[in-house]
Amino acid sequence: MSLEGDVCVVTGACGFLGKRLVKLLLEEEKAAEIRLLDRDVQPHVLQSLEDCRGETILSVFEGDIRDGNFLRKALRGASTVFHIASLIDVTESVEYNEMYGVNVHGTQLLLEACIQENVAYFIYTSTMEVMGPNPRGEPIINGTEDTVYDTILKFNYSKTKKEAEQRTLQANGEMLQNGGRLSTCALRPMYIYGDGCRFLLYHMGNGIRNKNVLFRTSVPEAHVNPVYVGNVAFAHLQAARILKDPQNRNIIGGKFYFISDDTPPMSYSDFNHVLMSPLGFGIQDKLLLPLCIFYILCFLLEVLCTILRPFVRIVPPMNRQLLTLLNTTFTFSYQKAKKDLGYVPRYSWEEARKHTTEWLASQLPMERAKIMSS
Repeated sequence: MSLEGDVCVVTGACGFLGKRLVKLLLEEEKAAEIRLLDRDVQPHVLQSLEDCRGETILSVFEGDIRDGNFLRKALRGASTVFHIASLIDVTESVEYNEMYGVNVHGTQLLLEACIQENVAYFIYTSTMEVMGPNPRGEPIINGTEDTVYDTILKFNYSKTKKEAEQRTLQANGEMLQNGGRLSTCALRPMYIYGDGCRFLLYHMGNGIRNKNVLFRTSVPEAHVNPVYVGNVAFAHLQAARILKDPQNRNIIGGKFYFISDDTPPMSYSDFNHVLMSPLGFGIQDKLLLPLCIFYILCFLLEVLCTILRPFVRIVPPMNRQLLTLLNTTFTFSYQKAKKDLGYVPRYSWEEARKHTTEWLASQLPMERAKIMSS
């Protein structure tokens, strides 16, 4: 079902995924209006969307997702919300209260605003990290939505995303002020890569500092299956289309879906190398230290940071849970999303790799210049 004539709200619209989704909506749907909700909407973002805007109105709503009055104003007259905005943090550098306020409380306020303003469709961007991996590093290979797993979450990020996802799915079927019903679903993408990915820039920067050799932080056998940002954006559009369809709404309402694509499984470190090797980067053959030694060092560093916390806040670049995440096989299938959402990856692995490497090549001179001047 089409979104033609709809008013769509995209939270986190200026972020990595948000910008890609807004562009896709402009290219494929004749929405009456798309509202870009973010803390800071830069003029260049609007300029980059002008060529594909057509007759669609682009409106800017700058504000805090923890402000209920602001959210009600942004949602008034809308029909669909794509809730992408969140704080992402795997080094525990963000205080828990801040993380909870944005990821959980902000989501709850947004759901309440949907009910108050009669917004019928709500698509939540979750993450595969709400599943794990658990601290024991138990693997999942080609997992599905029915996979049974002993999920034990340690990151504040994954804990808050899990709670926000649960609140979203529980809100499915809630009565709106006009007597209608709210329809919700959640998407759990894998690690998202592509043009604009700040994590890839971070690894490239470290590689530049290390004389064009990428650091190895994951063992080669710890396979994951990253997903291209263009495919994740398309999955969101498909979810909205199905939620709007009265015949299929009940199939996906209140459910979550893993979103992956045909990117071949490999370790995080080897994935970085595949994308950056055409740019002249090598990679370390093995971890600097055996994995067990790494765990001990991370534990000692965490203890030291805890002791010093009353006096100074130190955020170590690596912790035990991050080390587990990087060194645990954790792959998932998109077959249920294909069946229920009609999701089929728009971009092949070859296309996604080409686009991403070309973007990295365009960023390389600036990254080198920044590092040389620092």
